[in-house]
Amino acid sequence: MIECRLAKLEDIEQILKLHARYQVDTINEDDKKDGFITTSFSKEQLTALIEDEQGLFVALKDDEIVAYVMAASWAYWSAWPMFVHMIKDLPNIKFQGETLSVDNSYQYGPVCVDKSVRGTDVLKLIFDFARKEMNKRYPILVTFINKINPRSYEAHTRKLGLEVVNEFEFNNNQYYELCYDTSKVLSYC
Repeated sequence: MIECRLAKLEDIEQILKLHARYQVDTINEDDKKDGFITTSFSKEQLTALIEDEQGLFVALKDDEIVAYVMAASWAYWSAWPMFVHMIKDLPNIKFQGETLSVDNSYQYGPVCVDKSVRGTDVLKLIFDFARKEMNKRYPILVTFINKINPRSYEAHTRKLGLEVVNEFEFNNNQYYELCYDTSKVLSYC
């Protein structure tokens, strides 16, 4: 049985271990084809994500963290150049007739699902849990996926229903930018 909840400070060590297994700088090369995370995080950044943003969500199986989702305001993400680039472009993007802004949207991701539970409903469960929590503050989810990460693209578009609203380049990488209406419950729920 999978339990989803907001992360607690005592979860940080487990989250960092899971993150390191799938982060682009530390992932096993054989695992990269199945998806990877671009951004690295410190304990301090995760602490702020938990305490200030209430934006770190975990899925547990037998008391082990098997997945996480990060979601936070643009102010939180503005410490990273990639997100500064995305923030500047928000006014140029429309989703369901709305022009994106720092007030009506938030940045979702990264998301990490351990390979031991891939192919199950873990992604849907944790996504929907995080979506419900973030819908209390923001109507629109925004995220990006590197074009060389087809597994993440398929999972987010086919399984979760995110819509591509833009494509952009940053640091010689090509990305899809996607959105989701946070009031929309996943169909399996």
